[in-house]
Amino acid sequence: MVDGRVNKHKTDVSGSDIEEIQVVEFLLGGDTYAVNLFDVREIVEASKITPLPHAPTHIRGIIDLRGEITTIIDLRILIGAAKKAGSNLEDLRFIVLDESVTHRKTGVVVDEVASVLTVPLNDIDQSKKESDDTSYILGVIKKEVGERGESKKELVIWIDICGLIKDKGIK
Repeated sequence: MVDGRVNKHKTDVSGSDIEEIQVVEFLLGGDTYAVNLFDVREIVEASKITPLPHAPTHIRGIIDLRGEITTIIDLRILIGAAKKAGSNLEDLRFIVLDESVTHRKTGVVVDEVASVLTVPLNDIDQSKKESDDTSYILGVIKKEVGERGESKKELVIWIDICGLIKDKGIK
């Protein structure tokens, strides 16, 4: 089941409402992931991270984001994603999470932010979520790609960033 942040504004050709969600699509390693748009405060270019001594491995450190100390989390470690070959700090992005997700300024490191997608719920396979309650995968988005006339789908893994952050004790 999807949380209460679903849009019901569009209608299909039969006149019935289409439920949609908006997500931020990003790359980690060679894979494409997404988080709910409403869980994101902003996206910023990566800056120098100051490491914290004796911090858990998933905490990369802290940054000064416009005068506010922001904790930076390595999402790759939390979800077990592969590291992108040759990724430099200047190529990375920070997705700063909304304060409804964490009670302090927190961001996650990603290789690249691809886009903001509006996805109809019928384009999301949520069978994985129903079979495993410990998973942080809300579903798999089947994104249409390619030129007109081509029927090609790209799979985007939709992550429950709120559940992941909460269960890992990051507040």
